[in-house]
Amino acid sequence: MSPRSPSVNEELRRRSRERILRATVELIDTKGYETTTLGDIAERAGTARGLISYYFPGKRQLLQSAVHRLMHLTLAAALEREPRTEDGRERLARAIDAILGLAVERPTLMRTHMAGILQAEGFVRCEEQQRLAFLLRDTVERYGSEDVDTDYPLLRALLMGAVVAVLLPGAPMPWTRLRSELFARYGLDWELGVPPDGGPPGGAPSFGSPAGREGRGGPDQSK
Repeated sequence: MSPRSPSVNEELRRRSRERILRATVELIDTKGYETTTLGDIAERAGTARGLISYYFPGKRQLLQSAVHRLMHLTLAAALEREPRTEDGRERLARAIDAILGLAVERPTLMRTHMAGILQAEGFVRCEEQQRLAFLLRDTVERYGSEDVDTDYPLLRALLMGAVVAVLLPGAPMPWTRLRSELFARYGLDWELGVPPDGGPPGGAPSFGSPAGREGRGGPDQSK
C-alpha cells in the first residue's frame, strides 16, 4: 500500500480534530465539565486519548476551542440563512440573536465556557476563536462602522456581558430584555433577526425609520 499523501493526512487530522470538538460540546452540555473526562471525550469521538493531548494542552483549552467552534458555526449559519442579505443592520441583528440564542439553548455549556474565560488563563486564542472573530468583525464593518478596531471589541464585550447576564445563577436577566437593550444600543428594529413572540418588553421603540435614528443622536449606519 502506498503512503498517504500530505493532503490526505491533513484531511484526516482535520476530521479527527472536529470529532473531538463535537464530542466535547455534546458531553459537557449534558454531563457538565467536572464529570466529563478526556477519556469520555475520546470514546465519544472514536479516537485515542493521546490524540486529544496532541491537539490540545488541557481540558479547559479544549472546551474553549469546542465552544468557539460551535459559536462560529452557529453565527455563520445565522448570517447566511435564507433569505440571504447584505444589509448590515439585519446581519447585526442575526448575530446578536445567534449568540444570545446559544446562552438560552445551551446554558450549561455556555456557563462553563464563560467561567473558564474569567479564570486566570483567560481567553484561548485558537483557530476557532479567530474564525468567530472574523465573522463578528465583518458584521461590524457591514453594519457601517467607521472604526472597526474599536467597535468590534465593544460588540464582543456587550455580547459577552449579555450572555453572562442570561446565565447568572440565581438572578438571570430575561434574554428578551437584553435583546431589546442591545437592539436599542445599535438602533435596530425589534423585527430584525429572529424576533421572539410577544413584541419588545415594555414597548421598546423602533429605530428603523430615519426619525428614530436621529432621535438617538446617531447616523444611519445601514450599509
